[in-house]
Amino acid sequence: MRLLHTSDWHLGRSFHRESLLAAQGVFVDHLVETVRSEKVDVVVVSGDVYDRALPSVDAVRLCDEALRRLAAEGVRTVLISGNHDSARRLGFGAGLMDAAGVHLRTDPDRAGEPVVIDDVAFYGIPYLEPELVRGPWELPERTHTAALGHAMSLVRADLARRGGRSVVLAHAFVTGGRASDSERDISVGGVAHVPVSAFDGVDYVALGHLHGRQRMSEAVRYSGSPIAYSFSEEGQVKGSWLVDLAPGGEVSAEFAEAPVPRPVATLRGRLDDLLTAAEHARHEDHWLHVTLTDPIRPKGAMERLRARFEHTLALSFEPEGGVRETVARPRLAGRPEIEVALDFVREVRGEAADDDETRLLQEAVEACRVKEAMA
Repeated sequence: MRLLHTSDWHLGRSFHRESLLAAQGVFVDHLVETVRSEKVDVVVVSGDVYDRALPSVDAVRLCDEALRRLAAEGVRTVLISGNHDSARRLGFGAGLMDAAGVHLRTDPDRAGEPVVIDDVAFYGIPYLEPELVRGPWELPERTHTAALGHAMSLVRADLARRGGRSVVLAHAFVTGGRASDSERDISVGGVAHVPVSAFDGVDYVALGHLHGRQRMSEAVRYSGSPIAYSFSEEGQVKGSWLVDLAPGGEVSAEFAEAPVPRPVATLRGRLDDLLTAAEHARHEDHWLHVTLTDPIRPKGAMERLRARFEHTLALSFEPEGGVRETVARPRLAGRPEIEVALDFVREVRGEAADDDETRLLQEAVEACRVKEAMA
């Protein structure tokens, strides 16, 4: 049997207020083409289908399109909910969708009830919030290890009766995994990790949650997100695992790279150097986070950067030699607001505001006064 292991679609997510729906649509096209060209039998999606519990209409539409296109290819699809999803909303109509070959597994209590395809049992363990399952499952402690351990005990109990090959989908942070900036913290009392040994006894574990592809063991892997969702993912190769499950349960896998509609990158240096150096030409179509190191904060830095790097999204300032120390800070109490604002400009930039900037600040101060007076 051939599986395509993917996760963390985060449909509807934006990147520094830039919509990613078009890029996510490109991934859906790639997903369907991979299923067709690689003769995939089952697609597994290991959580975080959406980016939020109440996804946008456009995100729901894209998810619907993806599932309909996969069903039209004759491939079975198994999905679980992640920590970004609303388990109840994502799981709506699961019983009806089973007949179409789309299998939603969002109820923790059904972790031991597999979707059986040929002789392979697919166990869906949705994201487990320890506080919510501790009472019903009578767990000894409020940790992810306790919650996942109980879910896996349900899996092993069913597998012992059933026999045959097995695949587990789970959305969790496995010890030793490398995180990025775009994953939501799931720590409970400082304990977010679960050991890889928690998954012993099954043939393949398709993990979701961490956004970089990772091999925790030959049979336990993260596929990562299909596109980059933070600048910390610069350099990551995105895509899905093509997994071949042999009749005896042996696993082999290769990575199917996804297209990159727009790469992400970070640049650092003085503004004039960034704007003139030929070596940065290859970054002109990237989404960029730029860190300026000029001793004095340049005026109009973002506008000037975007004249060359149209897709600059984030800007930070780390002056060479550190932040300039101020000998004496002016008294704030009782001073006119406009003076405080102008002092701030002078402090962070090293030079006074010009006439246009002074006029804009004055207009802002006056608008605030009017708003306060009308409150």
